[in-house]
Amino acid sequence: MSEPIAATSLPFPLAARGKVRDIYDVGDDRLLLVATDRISAFDVVLSPAIPRKGVVLTQITAWWLSQVRDLTPNHLISVDPDRIAALVPALDGVRDQWARRAMLVRKARTIPVECVVRGYLSGSAWREYREHGTLAGEPLPGDLRESSRLDTPIFSPAVKAQTGHDENITFDTVRGQLGDEVAEHLRTVSLALYARGRDVAARAGIILADTKFEFGLLDGQRPILIDEVMTPDSSRFWPAESYAEGRSQPSLDKQPVRDYLEGLTQDGRWDKTPPAPELPDHVVEATTQRYLRIFRLLTGSELDDFRASGGEEPEA
Repeated sequence: MSEPIAATSLPFPLAARGKVRDIYDVGDDRLLLVATDRISAFDVVLSPAIPRKGVVLTQITAWWLSQVRDLTPNHLISVDPDRIAALVPALDGVRDQWARRAMLVRKARTIPVECVVRGYLSGSAWREYREHGTLAGEPLPGDLRESSRLDTPIFSPAVKAQTGHDENITFDTVRGQLGDEVAEHLRTVSLALYARGRDVAARAGIILADTKFEFGLLDGQRPILIDEVMTPDSSRFWPAESYAEGRSQPSLDKQPVRDYLEGLTQDGRWDKTPPAPELPDHVVEATTQRYLRIFRLLTGSELDDFRASGGEEPEA
């Protein structure tokens, strides 16, 4: 198993560092998005990092972008290390920090709305429904249960909170913030992307319960798809073979981490506030295997054998 990359230090200005990604401004209106192996749960970044997680996130995003490029333009230039190094020569000497886990992308102005699409009632959507009978402020039938399949997938936008979880908002709020044309475009494209992802995942025996997309603006252009796309970090993937309404579902993501931490909380050994306890080796290994499994199921390839098509400049 390769050594995990918990943080990077590249010879360019660090534009942002999130829970998982280190983002560098590499000039010429381009960014390098490096998916580290950092992992978070309950809004706490944990230790140690999860080997290969960042490679899975980047490569699965590149794979999905090749599946949906007819639906919307995107910001990807390349994920191929040789091409990235050719375009940004200063990166060549530090490949061990970013190769296969980095996307070279066009710089776009991020639209401050999380474009969530839900096909099943789970997570915060289930909580809203239990309390109010609604989803994204819209009323739903009164006989739904946890993990129920929605007759029609619902655009359920959110905004990034300053602290804690994202906050769900209504579509009318999005229209008020962004205007009718942009809001309608985001909803239409997000629903189309989810529908494509749901159908592709279904052929692999996977339920795509929900996912979130991010969009950005290039000068004078309509929104383009940015950031990660239908990864285990931005989506709920459930094994179709074990699906049943009326309960939570096992997830093909960092479920071993959540289960371990929930066990500590129930035993009174952690209160879900920093600092978090160290993850034991068996949890780290199980989580790596989950990420590798969802990659293999969706793409039909082993991670080491997979080579993405390399991306392309977004169209105007």
